[in-house]
Amino acid sequence: MSVDETQSPRTRGLGRGLAALMGDLPAAPDTQSSAATGAPAVPGATEVPLDLIRRNASQPRKDFDPEQLDALADSIRQHGVIQPVLLRPDPEAAGRYILVAGERRWRAAQAAGLHAIPALVRELDELGTLELAIVENLQRADLNPLEEALAYESLRERFARTQDAVAKAVGKSRAHIANMMRLLALPDPVKDMVRDGRISAGHARAILTAPDPTDLAREIVARGLSVRETERLVSKRTTPADPAGSGRARRAGAQTEDDADAAALASDLSEALGLDVAMRLTSPTSGALLISYRTLEQLDDVCRRLMSPR
Repeated sequence: MSVDETQSPRTRGLGRGLAALMGDLPAAPDTQSSAATGAPAVPGATEVPLDLIRRNASQPRKDFDPEQLDALADSIRQHGVIQPVLLRPDPEAAGRYILVAGERRWRAAQAAGLHAIPALVRELDELGTLELAIVENLQRADLNPLEEALAYESLRERFARTQDAVAKAVGKSRAHIANMMRLLALPDPVKDMVRDGRISAGHARAILTAPDPTDLAREIVARGLSVRETERLVSKRTTPADPAGSGRARRAGAQTEDDADAAALASDLSEALGLDVAMRLTSPTSGALLISYRTLEQLDDVCRRLMSPR
């Protein structure tokens, strides 16, 4: 079995379209082998010389683990390329192709010494190419959180897509898209920690609005804090001190059940809106709700939701 075996396709968005484009066909060990690659033949696939294929410059995945590539190359030497890559004709060079999905297989096939690779060729534009590349990587869980966020941002900026449209295209919720894209506002040192897995996306979102996210990220790594522990640490450091003479503010360090309920509600609202939401209690029955936005598009979206007729 190849190291690069695909997971079951999603049933939303382009997930189903990807399965159709790729033929949705498992490898059949009793079919005739490809002469060029030694792999079982796949109906609809054709052998394409590796030197006629160039990588997709918009490929969301930037980091490829050398050890995993070596393992896949060993598998390809033994079993061939089990699943074809997906290509589209290169609009700038007749007879050549651009890789849409399967860059890891393409790289490993080169490392294994192959001269050609089984491929499915489909007519796709730039938008369809990027969407399918994102979906394939999401299905394989190949993207780190920063790569995923940058892919969504690329769809939004290059093709003028709203977050709703991006969500529908890749089969994710709008809240998920918004929450992932929030990671792009992190300082570069924190992005590096997310990219190499020292902290998770959950950790990063918890410290995003803190005044010192980089210091907090280093503390998370040093102390091995969980996401929940990180949220409590951020809450403790961002709770305003009790003003002199104010009987409405909480005493320092005195957390009540109301505080916990407010924090949980703020978290739910943040997930639903895809924005930072904070609640400040001034009494058991009153308080303030703060919704933070970073672009006019986000403000317009909040206003539309609040003013839409029920």
